[in-house]
Amino acid sequence: MRQLSETDRDAIRIAQDPKFSRWLEQITATGGCAHPIHLSGSTTTLDADTGEILRHYDTRDEPGERLLVRCRNRRATVCQACSRLHAGDTFQLVRAGLLGGKNVPAEVRDRPRLFVTLTAPSFGAVHRAGAQCRPRRHSGSCEHGRPLSCGAVHATTDSLIGRPLCPGCYDYTAHVLWHANAGQLWDRFVIGLRRQLASSVGLVQSRFAQHARLSFARVAEYQKRAAVHVHAVVRLDGPTGPDDDSPPWGTAGRIAEAIRSSAGRAFVRTPYSPAVGELILKWGPQIDVRSLRVGSGPDDDAVAAYVAKYVTKGASDTGAGTDYRVSTWDEVRGAPVSEHVRTLMQTCWRLGGLPEYSPLRLRSWTHTLGYRGHILTKSRAYSTTYAALRADRADHVIQSEIPDTITDSHWRYLGSGHSPGGALIAAGVVEDLALNRGLSLEATRQRGGASG
Repeated sequence: MRQLSETDRDAIRIAQDPKFSRWLEQITATGGCAHPIHLSGSTTTLDADTGEILRHYDTRDEPGERLLVRCRNRRATVCQACSRLHAGDTFQLVRAGLLGGKNVPAEVRDRPRLFVTLTAPSFGAVHRAGAQCRPRRHSGSCEHGRPLSCGAVHATTDSLIGRPLCPGCYDYTAHVLWHANAGQLWDRFVIGLRRQLASSVGLVQSRFAQHARLSFARVAEYQKRAAVHVHAVVRLDGPTGPDDDSPPWGTAGRIAEAIRSSAGRAFVRTPYSPAVGELILKWGPQIDVRSLRVGSGPDDDAVAAYVAKYVTKGASDTGAGTDYRVSTWDEVRGAPVSEHVRTLMQTCWRLGGLPEYSPLRLRSWTHTLGYRGHILTKSRAYSTTYAALRADRADHVIQSEIPDTITDSHWRYLGSGHSPGGALIAAGVVEDLALNRGLSLEATRQRGGASG
């Protein structure tokens, strides 16, 4: 007879608990969160007019005298359940800036809106998918004796894609420093974009804000070569923001031209280093700008979904770094990554030890290869916020139960995570919910096909 594992025994222990059904309700309410937060406390709901206690909740009646709530980690590799919720919020945030809603007027859909992609420059020749790695005429060899082109035709799933043809020629230092300054490079690009737009219509640059307001939402994505590139939705409003019509001169064509010009001119100069020198960091030459029009071109929902998908990805999803910080050189050397990414991490760690780069805190960001920005950032006037979306969701739950109330709450943090058996059961809840969503979508498609 097969002996039960520790995880199985723990799962059986949980299932035999008299309060298991309530525990399972909590796990289902978190969507099967992989690392739930454990809270202890109470909530009292009062009638806003009379002060009468309408409902009192206390965790003393819960399994383990605690309430489990979502960890809200956005990375799918950390918590699939919470990353899906975060992706849904991101979809709503980006979509509201494209089509209105969530306190954003519907008129924004008629404003100039563009979908922009900015890339990192080349740091050295890498393997590419398809026939792009075939030998070029007179390709020759590098100073290390390696060929400057590859004779293979790589499938898109080939693990060699994005790896340097010659690691000795690849500029790992520039790659890391570009990542560390990518946020500042974006800021320079946006400032230059405003200046370029003002100049193109004869405005004094300092008075651009009196005529128009530039709003954006951008997401960073790691490419196969482990370099970040940026996707952004850019919108032009009137000077007060979404409630104000854009000026007549603010056409999509003029904005697109200004984007290309500003991206080509923006640069960041690194501090001088005796070991590295001084680098000038710029965007790569591959710039894509597409106008978003209602009823034609890229669909607004598709753009929002595309951005939301990448928000839930971390560096480890593309093999570019890890989802956890490293604190020692041994952790860097032992990271479960490719040799190319490990070299980037080692370069980041070494550069982080130089005093001239101390403001960049490179060792703290070794796990992301030096990239220090948020995966998603947006300007203030673009649309709503994550906090507002979460508050709306919570208010909807409260108001749907008891309207016109006041809530008095007292909570204390107790810990986080699951026991081995709890993690197994939570994973089953995630699978069940995913299956139910799939069946619901399929039923919706079938109804749509039947009505058509």
